[in-house]
Amino acid sequence: MRIVGGYRYQDHVLLLHAQDAFFLARKPRKDSPHTTAAYRRDLHGITSLLADTAGKSIAELTIQDLTVPALRAAFGEFADGHAKTSVARAWSTWNQFLNFCVADGLLEGNPMGAVVRPKAPPPSPKPLRGEDTPEKLLVAAASGARKVRDPWPERDVLVIALGLVAGLRSAEVRALQRSSVVGRPGEQRLHVHGKGSRERSIPIEPSMERVIDAYLASCAVRFPHQRFGPNSALLLDYRGKPIGRGALDYLVKTSYRWAGIRDQVPTGANLHALRHTFATRLAEDGANAAEIMALLGHANLNTSQNYIEATGKERRAAAAGNRTYRALSGLEPGTISPDS
Repeated sequence: MRIVGGYRYQDHVLLLHAQDAFFLARKPRKDSPHTTAAYRRDLHGITSLLADTAGKSIAELTIQDLTVPALRAAFGEFADGHAKTSVARAWSTWNQFLNFCVADGLLEGNPMGAVVRPKAPPPSPKPLRGEDTPEKLLVAAASGARKVRDPWPERDVLVIALGLVAGLRSAEVRALQRSSVVGRPGEQRLHVHGKGSRERSIPIEPSMERVIDAYLASCAVRFPHQRFGPNSALLLDYRGKPIGRGALDYLVKTSYRWAGIRDQVPTGANLHALRHTFATRLAEDGANAAEIMALLGHANLNTSQNYIEATGKERRAAAAGNRTYRALSGLEPGTISPDS
């Protein structure tokens, strides 16, 4: 054990070994591959700067090299080439890593408290712009406006609707199974496995039920020899396999383009723009904050004391109030002419 700058460090513990132990300890949390990759990028970015400062290779760095001056210098250099949000995220990653080091007996105290953390601006919603833009998008999808080699308007409408009237994230859309649609006809809901392994139930209206039924019927026609069970993925690609992240992103981006609304989509937004449109329209149409938070599946510890748990009846009323349902009513995917 060695004391440096008031902190006690284990001798000869390689930094890379400590980081490997950190990820091993996080395995029970079942982080998504995306989250794990982001953590590794943050750790590697600062580690590289620490190595430059210490005049060592990354493989030679030890826990003893994590001094306050070294971390301050590394984060200062990191901040020169990154946005506030990126620096704040890296700070949070390193804070968690060093808290692990303390808990594992590698450090007596976490030096990140002495490293300034930038205050990132709160993320602003990025809904689709234009009062009737969501309706244009739905009609274009139902008409088969998306010109691809193998048009599948039933699936296009379902994907767009899952964002606009259910507010699902990309990962949540891909995680849906056939058994995720539960309840009696006219009273169905989506059972969603959300971010951080949180689950929620989203009421859907009969018009959305018809969209799902039309899509499932199209799957039976497209894949007549394929057997689907309750645990089968709901959203499929053209081969009958679970749709991937890239294919889903491409579907949404090209839907925007063929609907002629690309200039109405905020920069950097894709499927998330539909989720933000869902939340914005609910707020505009009178849903309260507790109802919106419950439907979106957010869990913010800083504001959780303000949440008022809404009853299932109130959530259904809030979801049914989404005026995008009026556009879904009467749509028959694949039967609407692009020129109508």
